Formats: sequence, structure tokens, C-alpha cells
Amino acid sequence: MEKQLTRSSERMPTQLGWLDSKHSFSFGGHYDPERMGFGPLRVVNDDIVAPGGGFPPHPHRDMEIVSIVLEGQLAHKDSMGNGRVIEAGDIQYMSAGSGVTHSEFNPSEDQPVHFMQIWIQPNAQGLAPLYADRKLMPPEANQWQLVLAPSESESESEGAIRIRQDATLRTVRLDAGVALAHPMVEAGRGLWVFVIEGSIIVAGETLEAGDSLALSELSETPNFVGISEPARVLVFDLKV
Repeated sequence: MEKQLTRSSERMPTQLGWLDSKHSFSFGGHYDPERMGFGPLRVVNDDIVAPGGGFPPHPHRDMEIVSIVLEGQLAHKDSMGNGRVIEAGDIQYMSAGSGVTHSEFNPSEDQPVHFMQIWIQPNAQGLAPLYADRKLMPPEANQWQLVLAPSESESESEGAIRIRQDATLRTVRLDAGVALAHPMVEAGRGLWVFVIEGSIIVAGETLEAGDSLALSELSETPNFVGISEPARVLVFDLKV
């Protein structure tokens, strides 16, 4: 097994008057040749946007863009005609495809919004843009919830958003002392683990909130063990 651990304190920061962002991979003005992504996973940003702040209209193309709101509200508008306010517990998906312009703002006058922004390279370029959002099912403790699944997958994926890449995202809320195995990982694939809150042990490493762990060349399915309760975790399964 190969492991690459990134502590929360090692994430690359962007701090503006309205934005407090931490980047697990190279992003914007931050460049680290050792942290360019993991397989097709290219961006994992942990963003806190102040009341009234946000990202003005800007273009994207050929990228799968996912936002998961942890606290507060996020107002979205795009050139496809979508306008939504997504809230804590919601997930939003935009496949930029051949090109799309969008904006993201915090509509609250007094509460910040905290969300994860995730970019995944698609398996094809120049496709028509797509949009979807939905509420994540309230997570049952100690059970995996499938959040993202490949658009071409034939597996059961009720409740998951289908994306244009052979990648999955699962989330779990672990109780302290509980050990939970991840579903089997095929040869040539790896796991990228991010802790939202709490602390866990996986592959012999103790991870706290904001820490991430890349696992490749897996010989067995790793166990995830909760240390503090609740521990909330994101796990990507990708070709690497």
C-alpha cells in the first residue's frame, strides 16, 4: 500500500476579505508539483464565505464541479438558466462540458456559508453542460452513503448523482469505536479520504478534521475506525 498524508495545517490557504479557503491540491496562485490531484480528482477546497460575499460570474469548461454545503446557504446562478439556493445537507453538481458561466454567493446577511468545492476531470470533453442538485439523505450512523457514481455504472446508486467519470464518492458518519470496511476497491484504483469533522483511524494513520489521506496499490480493503463522535468522512474511489 502507498500512502500520502496531508495534514489540515499543510493545506494551501487563500484568505480574502470575504473568503477563507483551504486547498488540498494546487489551486489558483498555489502550486505544488507534488499535489496536483489524485487520479481525475483535481480540486478539493474547503471554503467559508462571509455574509454577502461570493464568486462573481466566471467561466468553466470540461470539468465536473460538485459543491456540498456543510453550514449555511449558497446561491447559484448559471448560463444554463439555473438559479438555486442550496442549504446545509445539499449537494450540487454542474458538468461544465463545452462551457458554462456561473456565480456562487452567500445570500445571508449575518451567517457564513461553509461548503466543500470539488473538481473532477470528466472522461470526455466538449459535451453539453449539465446541472443537478438534491438533498443528501440524513446519514445513518456507521453506514456508507453513495453520493456520486459514474454515469455509465450499472450498480445500484439510488440517491446518487451520476457524473461523467469513473469515480465514486461515499460519505459516512462513524460512531466512536466502530470499525467499518470500505467496499472492495478494484485493482488500479485508489481511495482519497477527507475528514470533515471528528477523528478516525484508517490504514494505520490517525486523521483529524481537515486531514486527507491518499491510498493506492491496495492489497486489502481498509477499515475506518471512529475515534471521536461523530466523525464525518468523505471517501473518493478513483482510477489512479
